Amino acid sequence: MEKNKVQIKICGATYSIRTEDDPEYVESLGEFIDSEMKDIASSSPSLSSIQCAILVALDQTDACRKATAAADNLRAQIKDYLEDSARARMEVDVARREVERLNREVNNLRDRLSEKQ
Repeated sequence: MEKNKVQIKICGATYSIRTEDDPEYVESLGEFIDSEMKDIASSSPSLSSIQCAILVALDQTDACRKATAAADNLRAQIKDYLEDSARARMEVDVARREVERLNREVNNLRDRLSEKQ
């Protein structure tokens, strides 16, 4: 895949990045990080750029891990639902076969009863 060269600006510093991702996507990441760092810097002006970057990194790592845990939880729930669905389909098949068997038995009994009359 073709590598794109993208320039992003974070806290006044320009960074050149080579990536296979869409340049607009990478630019949006840079804008997001810049915004997060500016928010932290404005609420705590005594923090250095590195400290702001570390706090943004911690916050984003936390969000990523929580999102991963939520996705894992959803995957487990979906797996359980699929297993329940498969079990229910098997039960329906068994019940359908039993209904068919009972219908055949009823029809046989009706035929025998009509022969006797």
